[in-house]
Amino acid sequence: MLSSITKNTHRHFTRISGKRLASTLVIAEPFDDGSLAPATLSTITAAQKLHDGPITILSTNPSPPDASSLPSSVKVILQPKCASSELLAETISNAIKKAQELNSYSHIVAPATKFGSNVLPRAAAVLDVSPITDIIDVLSTDTFVRPLYAGNALCKVQATEEVKALSFRSTAFDKAEVDGSDAEVTELEVEDHGLTEYISANVSKSDRPELGSASVVVSGGRGLQSGENFVLLEKLADTLNGAVGASRAAVDAGFVPNSLQVGQTGKVVAPELYIAVGISGAIQHLSGMKDSKCIVAINSDPEAPIFQVADYGLVGDLFDVVPELTKHLEGG
Repeated sequence: MLSSITKNTHRHFTRISGKRLASTLVIAEPFDDGSLAPATLSTITAAQKLHDGPITILSTNPSPPDASSLPSSVKVILQPKCASSELLAETISNAIKKAQELNSYSHIVAPATKFGSNVLPRAAAVLDVSPITDIIDVLSTDTFVRPLYAGNALCKVQATEEVKALSFRSTAFDKAEVDGSDAEVTELEVEDHGLTEYISANVSKSDRPELGSASVVVSGGRGLQSGENFVLLEKLADTLNGAVGASRAAVDAGFVPNSLQVGQTGKVVAPELYIAVGISGAIQHLSGMKDSKCIVAINSDPEAPIFQVADYGLVGDLFDVVPELTKHLEGG
């Protein structure tokens, strides 16, 4: 079945360096409601910049996404079929290897999220290629730009291998337009990885927007002094219909769980509005939020580095400023 799909879409391929026909396999981030995750849509946008060949989605959910929730550039959906309904990274890597053996993709791509960082290096190792990660710009089908030194330097990298394993920073690319697709769903028989077993998952649920895709993020640092004081930020975030984040210092101090961490070792965000409260602005934190469209900093230290990247800064006691700001936004 897969080989016949390859044959049918053969006329849409373009040739790279006279060796391999251009086509891309996008590893989809797990989704909840039948539609692709925002990070996957951004990855599809990046994939569209690679070449004009077809794009295939590898679903990592028990069922494939709805065709109406896909961009029209997606031509095929691969749905792994195995004994376990929960696809671990090792099993997904097996699925990628099987798909590559059948279809010989020129590019295998994933979002540069925790999910992508878990899956892509494993898949690259199985395929015996070197991955290029956290790409923020596509210059050509084999040349890319990625940040170094916490974003203080940009590096142009050229991939010389026939198969290119890439991950894209989702905040650097717009989400692909969801205009519906007539993509064909094809099952892919995959063996479970015998050395690992899915036991359970503890997933935190929140009525607030997801941190990585929220249009407004309110983050707190060590200046809040305790986890209880994060209630101030939660009220402000709820008023703005935003998400709550934190600096590494606040996470290390035990104020909030590490799922809220923004920065080099946490999540990279680029919302329309980022409010940094009680955050000094260490370079590790700045690398995770400096691409935000508008940055507002609230800090009692006028020399705090966060003010160097802020569009608006307010020097003052956060315990006075945040409640007053929330009151005004609520119309009080």
